[in-house]
Amino acid sequence: MKLKKLNAALGLLTIVLALVHVAWSVFAYLTFRYDPVMKDLTAYPFMALTCVHAVLGMCAVFFQSDGTRLDLYPKFNRRTALQRVSAALIFPLLLVHTRTFSLMMGLSGAFKWPLFALLMLAQLLFYAVVLTHVATSLSRALITLGLLSDEKRLRALDRAVWILCGAVFAAAAVCVTRTQLIMFLSRGGAA
Repeated sequence: MKLKKLNAALGLLTIVLALVHVAWSVFAYLTFRYDPVMKDLTAYPFMALTCVHAVLGMCAVFFQSDGTRLDLYPKFNRRTALQRVSAALIFPLLLVHTRTFSLMMGLSGAFKWPLFALLMLAQLLFYAVVLTHVATSLSRALITLGLLSDEKRLRALDRAVWILCGAVFAAAAVCVTRTQLIMFLSRGGAA
């Protein structure tokens, strides 16, 4: 149980760092302000903790009988399935996300617009996957830590977190995509 509690606490810290990184990115793209130091200060701690959180989560599933059988209670376990699928999708999309800017620069310069569009879609999928994982995980982390037990509060918190994650997704998707289109379409001459 100590592993699960440690991972839950780490998960909550990771959520905070994720929101800080997204907030900085939205601000940077809205103001056309690029600060590599701030980008790195908001990204690297988040990525490092995400990796540790993922390893601890896999250890809990594989070594501590936390491999909930999803087939026993399919309706009840849909959230668990969504949580695990979103977790699994984060890393391949993270590899793309960390190179998105340089890839977009190359694709726009080479006038490879279909690949550019796919890259933008992958970026939006990355945002959706991360925020889905946050929305499915936050209240579960609080339950694991013993900070939430009331069913009514659980439902209210879950609803609020899904709304917050939806708003964060919309802000990131609109601000980042809009600014990237402005930067790269004018660079590639397609505007």
